[in-house]
Amino acid sequence: MSDSALPYRPHNHSVCVQQALADARDICQNQRARLTPTRERVLELIWQSHKPLGAYDLLAALAEDGHNAAPPTVYRALDFLLQYGLVHRIASLNAFIGCTHAGHHHTSVFLICRQCRNALELAAPAVEQAVQQAAAAEGFTPRETTIEIAGECPTCKAAEHA
Repeated sequence: MSDSALPYRPHNHSVCVQQALADARDICQNQRARLTPTRERVLELIWQSHKPLGAYDLLAALAEDGHNAAPPTVYRALDFLLQYGLVHRIASLNAFIGCTHAGHHHTSVFLICRQCRNALELAAPAVEQAVQQAAAAEGFTPRETTIEIAGECPTCKAAEHA
């Protein structure tokens, strides 16, 4: 198991969330993009779990905070966060998760547990290279690649065999 396998190993999650927010502030400042309080709160909510969250989950969490947000507000925040590479959309779940490689163009490879819904973003240079080579062989230039792999995480797998 790699050191970056955060959902699957004990870690100080509040540090992980604070680092993601600090990275987002830096990226937005460098890009001259406006990270509004609502956008930052949506990002924070996404990072508070290693489980991908849907737009309506985020809307409910904002309502609990006392925000009077409507669905378009959440979708605009998500569009912004996607545009600046701060989150990824997990298509199979119609949900969003924080990007562990924010600020770097990369192929996103996710391991998604079918039982607990934790998702782990992998750094997989060999996979990225294979995708680039296969696309180039067809004269295609990929701009965004997300690979989703569904299965069981180590915790759920161990619970099955206990």
